[in-house]
Amino acid sequence: MKNVVVYTSNTCGYCHAAMKFLDSMSVSYTEKNVSVDAEARKELIKKGFMGVPVIMIDDEVVQGFDKVRLQELLG
Repeated sequence: MKNVVVYTSNTCGYCHAAMKFLDSMSVSYTEKNVSVDAEARKELIKKGFMGVPVIMIDDEVVQGFDKVRLQELLG
């Protein structure tokens, strides 16, 4: 089972679409909402990202909602 973390914000439509997509694939994930979680925001910036969604799948990073890449990584 892969470790999946999704960095989101309250107003990000692509974030909601990405989570809905992961739900449809029955993928369990941890959501880190940078709108309400200052630590998550710091983590994301430390990793070099300023926008969301950023989806971490084990050691791989998907920036934005890239269905094809997510399917590749999740099998």
